[in-house]
Amino acid sequence: MASLLYRLGKFSFRHRWWFLSSWLVLLLGIGGAFAAFSAPTSNNFTIPGSESQRVLDEMRERVPDVSGGSGRIVFETESGEAFTEAERQAVIDTVAELNGLDFLKSVSDPFEMQAQLDGSGEQLAAGQAELDAARAQLEAGKPQLDAAAAQLAAGREQLSLAELQAGQLEAAGQTQQAEAMRAQLQAQEQQLQAGEAQLAEQQEAYDDGLAQLAAGEQELKDAERKAEASSGLRFVSEDGVTAFSEVQFQEQAYSVTPEQRQEVQDTANQITDSGVKVFYSKEIVEDVSSLFGPSEAIGVAVAAVVLILMLGTLVAAGLPLLMALVGVIAGVGTTMALTGVVEMTSISPMLALMLGLAVGIDYSLFIINRHRTQLLHGMELEESAGVATGTSGNAVLFAGLTVVIALAALAVPGLPFLSVMGLAAAGTVAMAILVALTLTPAFLGFIGNRILSKKAWAKAGITPPAAHAALSPQDRAAAVEHRENGNPRRWGRLVTNHPVITVILSVLLLGTMAIPAGSLRVGLPDGGSEPEDSTAYQAYQLLGESFGEGINGPVIVVGYLPDGVSESEASDMTYQVADSLRGLDNVTTVVPASTSEDGTMVVFQVIPEGGPAAEGTEDLVHTIRDDAAQIKADTGVEVAITGQTGINIDVSDKLMDAMPIYLLIVVGLSLVLLLLVFRSVLVPLIATGGFLLSLAASFGAVVAIYQWGWLGSIFDVHNPGAVLSFLPIILIGVLFGLAMDYQMFLVSGMREAYVHGEDPRQAVRSGFDHASRVVTAAAIIMVSVFAGFIFAHLTMVRPIGFALAIGVLLDAFVIRMTLIPAVLHLLGKSAWWIPKWLDRILPDVDVEGAKLLNRTTAADRDDAEPELASAGR
Repeated sequence: MASLLYRLGKFSFRHRWWFLSSWLVLLLGIGGAFAAFSAPTSNNFTIPGSESQRVLDEMRERVPDVSGGSGRIVFETESGEAFTEAERQAVIDTVAELNGLDFLKSVSDPFEMQAQLDGSGEQLAAGQAELDAARAQLEAGKPQLDAAAAQLAAGREQLSLAELQAGQLEAAGQTQQAEAMRAQLQAQEQQLQAGEAQLAEQQEAYDDGLAQLAAGEQELKDAERKAEASSGLRFVSEDGVTAFSEVQFQEQAYSVTPEQRQEVQDTANQITDSGVKVFYSKEIVEDVSSLFGPSEAIGVAVAAVVLILMLGTLVAAGLPLLMALVGVIAGVGTTMALTGVVEMTSISPMLALMLGLAVGIDYSLFIINRHRTQLLHGMELEESAGVATGTSGNAVLFAGLTVVIALAALAVPGLPFLSVMGLAAAGTVAMAILVALTLTPAFLGFIGNRILSKKAWAKAGITPPAAHAALSPQDRAAAVEHRENGNPRRWGRLVTNHPVITVILSVLLLGTMAIPAGSLRVGLPDGGSEPEDSTAYQAYQLLGESFGEGINGPVIVVGYLPDGVSESEASDMTYQVADSLRGLDNVTTVVPASTSEDGTMVVFQVIPEGGPAAEGTEDLVHTIRDDAAQIKADTGVEVAITGQTGINIDVSDKLMDAMPIYLLIVVGLSLVLLLLVFRSVLVPLIATGGFLLSLAASFGAVVAIYQWGWLGSIFDVHNPGAVLSFLPIILIGVLFGLAMDYQMFLVSGMREAYVHGEDPRQAVRSGFDHASRVVTAAAIIMVSVFAGFIFAHLTMVRPIGFALAIGVLLDAFVIRMTLIPAVLHLLGKSAWWIPKWLDRILPDVDVEGAKLLNRTTAADRDDAEPELASAGR
């Protein structure tokens, strides 16, 4: 591979215009695809195939009222006093205007909703009074019915006796008298039949009255139960200062365009002229269309300063930045072009951007630094570009593929949004590798000797040559004696002179930082994690203060009623379920919110005591699922949880369950990879142990700041809570890949010095001296880029930026540049021990291209072989 990359580097150098043109065409094509096919991203985190997602899909199909995305608009009086009549009317008018927007399904009037709740008691009392009056009327009419029935019965009995007498007369031969009696009896019969018909009508009316009374009593009972269920629900605060409207969109939340969200805000903002303040929930104001903000630019600016200080010239410093920019445009542009066919969360392109910038700068820097060193050692421009690509470029390829594999392995948990996130970031890192190996050598050809400053040439005792001129014989002789990276590094001497103390202090530092990691809780962000001055945060806080924290994250419970039940039976079952749910811990209110058209599906809105990411809410979701069988046994209704709060908790649980498996895969990959590279048993174990130590310390720092709220004023953490649920698994994958980068660039130089005959302990110092400068610069650049995202406009990105920044900082400087040299110095020759049988079967992975370097120096018959063998590491 080193030889192939060597030829690629020289080919790119010679045909630089062709490579530049090809990349420009590629970027134009990606830009066109982005313009034609890109679509808005979302923050829709789901688990396709899970029970909660299946129930949600079914609920949206059978209960259209809840099928669209939803949000809240919060109104508050500027005076701090209760709404005046004019302010109430302004809110009502605003709601009416919002209901006129065609992309909104409905916007509730908070005062009308509250009036219905407040009036329920009076309505119940009035209904009870009506029922009591109807019952009294029925009870008063009952004796009259009974008396009439008794009178008709007596008349019927007398008529029967008279008919018997008429029969006796006829039998005695008194026919004329019998016929006269029968004529009288016929008239009486007609009177009796009329009376009986009238009594039947009165009895039917009475029975109807009884049925109506029973129905009214059942209706009143249902109303009482509904009022009881809604007792903790309000739409206007008790002090009358705050009110909120429920906003229901026609489409799902991720399909609502930024323009539609803005139109909602523009329409509602008109109310501010009436003395009413208005705030919007996160679902309404959330705009994930922008990727890059001012804080991210600061991180890149810091990286530029580091490059200028290290490389000494704007041309050289600008090249890694340009290469990173090309890689990011290609990688993130491709990612965004795919949003038209792949549903993608906003974090996917942001993570790709973050990693693309960081590794894009570092990978090009490693090759450029090697090239600069070789030029100062007298190597020709084209040869140097080829050798730098074949040596440092080979290490870049190997290290980069490690990052790509680790990111692609994010598909292991089986969550589509996480798989897309990992693949998008992996693709962007792959683009950064491709740019470093093809476009960087081409630009080295354009820049020529200007890649070094006049001061750097003079420091080496060389007259600064023209852009593409070769060195004179005198300057080549001076170059042979120059050793830019050969100066001892004081830090390397310090840690190897006191290895025991260094190891103890390093472990104590990281171990102490890792302590908070034991309290790690994860969840997905809510409005409480938004910036303190944002309308989403203020809406979240107002709702929590005025209506209880649980109003911000209701748990949706769906009940499946049996087929064939009557309306009254369905009502009884519904309220039995509501009573069962209300009896659970951490529940404030349970409201039957909607019912399917066929009456067999009921949607319950369970308002918990805490917010959507609170520990009590998480416990409540698990309790409902655990008690589902008992609820069905008691009520005959099967219940299941869905809704955003439930799905978010499911996502977090799934990620935490998958994290140990993913960590095991990463650790196994680390051990195998390092065993191949360093051909040692102990070095992989030490390096992997160091990675786990820096990982635990990074988790601890994240928990302390984002969950406990330490240093919250510095990091703008005003409402600490659960850590972003997919942060731990992302941190494992990314930090592993980047840790292996620095391990390869730093420790491979130590191994090479040992293989070439140096004393094992001296080899540790030599390898450190050769690579520490460029690794230090690369780590500072990466930390700066990641730190730029700590104050990103997307709050979800902030803890990821911090975690990666602190993780790289600890792993690069405490593990790779402090702990590893100290431990290897302590172990001496034992550090490189490997069983002979294992050494024979392992393939020879020449990461640094040492064999290529030996061949090129032998071909040149140059005395600079020692310099070339160690340059730029």
